[in-house]
Amino acid sequence: MYRRILVATDGSTLSKKAVRASIGLASSMAAELVALYVVPRYPVSYFEGGVTVSHTDIARTEKQWSDRGQAVVDDVRDAAQADGVKAKGILARSDLVAESIMSAARKHKCDLVVMASHGRKGLKRILLGSETQHVLTHSSVPVLVLR
Repeated sequence: MYRRILVATDGSTLSKKAVRASIGLASSMAAELVALYVVPRYPVSYFEGGVTVSHTDIARTEKQWSDRGQAVVDDVRDAAQADGVKAKGILARSDLVAESIMSAARKHKCDLVVMASHGRKGLKRILLGSETQHVLTHSSVPVLVLR
């Protein structure tokens, strides 16, 4: 049914559940797996000019975030391959997580997106936003959400 599955992960306990499920699903369908980690851009200060951060510090922080993301997708790839699933890990650098997920699904010709959701409701959802909801609402590819 599915030939290429994209799993969005941030390395959290909740997203690891989505990773395990996507590996199992890919294995049962002989599908390929694409693990995606979205690396945020260094935040711009809300108090512009209030705090000076050197370009070296920004570069070091962004490298740490990228290295962590690469380690996460490498772990997913290795776990999938251990289960006999062809897999690769990719990074996207953006503050627009949902857009990055949908873009990666299109670019890598994925026919299913698997991701986790905290299931926040009410004020928490409004304040924190929901990348999962955005992907569900705007994706042209089916989305499997796990909690």
